Amino acid sequence: MADLIAANGRTVDAPGFRRALIAWGQGHYRPFLWRLTNDPYRILMAEIMLHRTQARQVAPVYEHFLERYPQISVLAQAPREELNKALYPLGLRWRIDLIAQMSVQLMERFGGRVPQEKADLLSLPGVNQYIAGAVRCFAWNLPEPLVDTNTVRVAGRLFGLEIKDSSRRNRRFQELIAALVDPDEPRVYSYALLDLAEQVCMKRRAPHCEGCPVSGWCGFAERWTNEGDQ
Repeated sequence: MADLIAANGRTVDAPGFRRALIAWGQGHYRPFLWRLTNDPYRILMAEIMLHRTQARQVAPVYEHFLERYPQISVLAQAPREELNKALYPLGLRWRIDLIAQMSVQLMERFGGRVPQEKADLLSLPGVNQYIAGAVRCFAWNLPEPLVDTNTVRVAGRLFGLEIKDSSRRNRRFQELIAALVDPDEPRVYSYALLDLAEQVCMKRRAPHCEGCPVSGWCGFAERWTNEGDQ
């Protein structure tokens, strides 16, 4: 894996970037329940619930859901009305049907276990590239790039790239995000990256660049600082 990552006329020292981000993440870690386990089933359920939903909304629903359905075998036998009630606070009713279908397939095709292979994960109802990568990263500590609106924003600002709604489907962004992943500590790196996007590198025009642990490599922070000095 290359130590120097170049794009758009900017070069990032990848090992230095990773060390700084992970060190910052240790002091700004958000201890959600789904982060306190490496159980693939619990992580899979969390990632499906988190799809298009804020973590603060998911937290209470997730806790009660896993108390009621601690195993895939229990979930697969749950009546649909019961699932509707358990997941109603999250909205997105289509998700309920997908969870029900997925639990049955996990029992029938994988013996009640969440598969580790990415192709197998992607074959499950409701599992997209991001969810499959997140499960592999957080359950098995595999170096999977997590490409979503938040990580694209961090990468785009880091390399001074134009960010569009379609950027997460852009191969250039996907490759940069993949190249930045820490190969030795992908789980803690990825949690730190998500926390950075939520707490520092936010969507608004003026993020907290002055408190960013990786601002020394960032094209956006450099431009923002120069504009502030004028």
